Amino acid sequence: MPKRSRKQRLPDPNVTAFGIVQAISDETAPDGKDPAAVALGRKGGLKGGPARAKKMTKAQRVASAKKAAAARWKKQS
Repeated sequence: MPKRSRKQRLPDPNVTAFGIVQAISDETAPDGKDPAAVALGRKGGLKGGPARAKKMTKAQRVASAKKAAAARWKKQS
């Protein structure tokens, strides 16, 4: 098995330079998302859960909660 070097690797100079330029120019890297669309999607997401729960009967809500709890417990083990 090859021995690994214990010497720390220097950070990539290109990444460091990019960070410096970003800090100086106060620009952030574009993530390719439209801020208006992101806000609209979040707004719809915040409304969706309560609206869905309001439409469901008590038995349906119980069944949905049990299914969600089972999925959460399944992920842990």
